[in-house]
Amino acid sequence: MKVKIAEVNAEAEAKLPPNARDGSMIGVNYTEEYIQSMNVELEDGRKVACKRKGLRIILSIGEDKGEGLMRRIANGPDPKNILHCALEEAAQAVGSTFSVEDNAIYLEV
Repeated sequence: MKVKIAEVNAEAEAKLPPNARDGSMIGVNYTEEYIQSMNVELEDGRKVACKRKGLRIILSIGEDKGEGLMRRIANGPDPKNILHCALEEAAQAVGSTFSVEDNAIYLEV
């Protein structure tokens, strides 16, 4: 079942270099702003939570947790692509799929 969990946070774009300083080279400021809107509750009562710890993106759907790594060399240099690949990896670890379509974030659970 494909579920829309959030709209893409347009304010996150302002956190991308060169608009904002980012010494990490992977867009941690952009990442923090982007994943903030992904903390929601699904219709069936399960909670979706997404957070960043260092280079790891941790996605929780109910009791299941999955992790994805933000890899600059493999998926960079674009911070958007680095984040999307890490979110796809985390969703896959939970048995789900992550996608962005028409400015909306979807999970298939």
